[in-house]
Amino acid sequence: MFRLRWIAVGVIALYLAGFVLFVTGLPKAPGDLRHIQGIVALTGGEMRIDAAYRLFKRGVGKRLLISGVSPQVSREKLKALVHGDADFDDRVDIGYAAESTHGNAREAASWARFYHYDTVLIVTARYHMPRSLAEFREAMPGVTVVPYPIDPESIPKGWWYNPHALKVLHGEYAKYLASTVLNTLGLEPKENERAPAAKPAS
Repeated sequence: MFRLRWIAVGVIALYLAGFVLFVTGLPKAPGDLRHIQGIVALTGGEMRIDAAYRLFKRGVGKRLLISGVSPQVSREKLKALVHGDADFDDRVDIGYAAESTHGNAREAASWARFYHYDTVLIVTARYHMPRSLAEFREAMPGVTVVPYPIDPESIPKGWWYNPHALKVLHGEYAKYLASTVLNTLGLEPKENERAPAAKPAS
């Protein structure tokens, strides 16, 4: 019993140490984006899409994919959300197939193959980035995946004393561990496929 107790304490200590390393090691945005060919924005917050489109309008990337869009959200609604112009109609693709981060990675991999991109920028929340990078690099091994993390307003800098921030970060850490185990074992999560990425208007 005494030995089991110490094993349990050790497992908890490793888990907590891993959590601290996970949070303190969250990626930062790169300074040079001139080599980026495509941008992928993961849905889950307006800030992600807005930030991705601002980068796109600054000349980063040749095309932008907004991945994991709900079937109820039209191209026109997304365009209005980011105050898009003609470039939105011509060079922004809307992905309706993904229902998870794993699905985002598969959707983006097909998109990158179609356009022959070998360098892709991923725009998502900073706390979501480690799992996104793992899934994307697994789905597109021949593509350089570059992180561009966004800091949501719900995750303040003083996360260690904010209950909501701790809950979100802990939940994402648990998902990251599960995703790492599944990818290591070669067990892909199953999900329903929706419509493929919508092509731009001709």
